[in-house]
Amino acid sequence: MTRLGYQIPNFTYPDTAPADIFPTVVAQAKAAEDAGFDRVMVMDHFYQLPGLGAPDEPMIECYSLLAALAQHTTSVRLSALVTGNTYRHPSLLAKTITALDHVSGGRATLGIGAGWFELEHLALGFEFGTFTDRFAKLEESLQIVLPLLRGERVTFAGEHYQVSDAVNSPPPVSQIPIMIGGVGEKKTLRMVAQYADESNLSSGPIEEIPRKLDALAAHCERLGRDRSEIKVTKLQMVVVAPTMEEADADLREVAGAKGWSDEVVELAKAVLIVGDPDSVGERLSAAMATGIDGLTINAPGNGHKPERIALLGKVAAAAVGA
Repeated sequence: MTRLGYQIPNFTYPDTAPADIFPTVVAQAKAAEDAGFDRVMVMDHFYQLPGLGAPDEPMIECYSLLAALAQHTTSVRLSALVTGNTYRHPSLLAKTITALDHVSGGRATLGIGAGWFELEHLALGFEFGTFTDRFAKLEESLQIVLPLLRGERVTFAGEHYQVSDAVNSPPPVSQIPIMIGGVGEKKTLRMVAQYADESNLSSGPIEEIPRKLDALAAHCERLGRDRSEIKVTKLQMVVVAPTMEEADADLREVAGAKGWSDEVVELAKAVLIVGDPDSVGERLSAAMATGIDGLTINAPGNGHKPERIALLGKVAAAAVGA
């Protein structure tokens, strides 16, 4: 299970032509593996997200990228953080994650969520629907994907998805962990308790984590699930460098590539954890002190620099006690 994950959320790098993006991503994945991260993750999006960049900034399709990274890494597990359920029929998703498991030698994890980025759906022609629709689709999808990943034949007739005697052959080479991303206490965490091995709290301040953990525990108790079977991680966005000045310079370098104003940079600093190893380590330790089991960290301001990932690995490992 995830103890220390590294997510790659950004493909806009200073002085990097489009043809050079993938080698830069490979370097990040290898650096994360060398730094002791146990998972490498990428976002399942087609447009860059608000707050990280403009919609037309480069984004590489998630599962093609993960399959390629499998050929350049040897030990880290590979996952989306997280798969947007609305982008693929569940039978296709089962085949896709199974293929990733085979080409990675059994290192696939299925991270999944209900989907939320409305602009992306509307622009590219994916059905968005209502909040209720998306969570109903997610639950139906889990009832198809999970048994397919276990090698079962599946017949299912739901409101949104139907399969008839569906087969997933060959089956995965490993028992694929299921991670559900999101923070909703009524729907998301109930599904975590019912279906998942892991929960990733993808947003919100760390002060809210204890309440999320209590909600998850209550769902587990009601469903007869042992809460200790589920590992909970928190996504943290970090820019760390040997000094505060270097961290600020790293962030401003990426801001220059994205065309951010000074005002936007200052807004980014309010969201990101930016600083030297001591200040960043203190913030990550505070997150762990809330009772979570691990961290997933991205480095949108300087992840393209392998030496920063090495430093991040040391700081984060100390925070989680690895």
